[in-house]
Amino acid sequence: MGTTTSTATAVGGAEVLPALGRFEDFAQVVGVKKPGGQGCWCTAYRDSRVPADERPEYMRDQCATAPGPGVLAYLGGVPVGWCSVAPRSTYRRLMRSRTIPFVDDREAWAAVCFVVRGGYRRRGLMHALLEGAVAHAAAHGAAVVEGYPVEVGEDERVDVISGYVGTTRLFEAHGFVRAAPTTGRSGGRPRWVVRRELA
Repeated sequence: MGTTTSTATAVGGAEVLPALGRFEDFAQVVGVKKPGGQGCWCTAYRDSRVPADERPEYMRDQCATAPGPGVLAYLGGVPVGWCSVAPRSTYRRLMRSRTIPFVDDREAWAAVCFVVRGGYRRRGLMHALLEGAVAHAAAHGAAVVEGYPVEVGEDERVDVISGYVGTTRLFEAHGFVRAAPTTGRSGGRPRWVVRRELA
């Protein structure tokens, strides 16, 4: 693993570390083992114009540039989860979005995507990742962190595909409050702008 000056976050037995200098670990969680490196590689929000075969190298560069593109969760030293968190201004899709509004003109950090490897789900890793994402943002001077999760009822579950943005229940459990409705949807469910103030 690489090194970083950011503090590790331990939640529920998982250690969460910035992805800076940890591209190989990031690739184990997010990379799709197909010819040509097909798959999202968490570039959809950053810049969807990146061709599929260039996405791994694009994210290698992101992982080599401070503050890095997000955080990774580890169990027993094994990379098992990922959360993309960075200033909203670094996500081209968000800056141009017609469905996810700006709450104000502050430079919010945004947690936009969660991935947990198969075999490690339902262990609370999304909670660990979100808390680690907030800590990472705070360590780099963020005053507010946003998310854009799907609305769920108290006992509802969402599938892996539509739940990659997180749920309102997840974010609210970590001190986020609803800041604005959106016209965006994931898996047919409405999404919210949620915020946590760090100042």
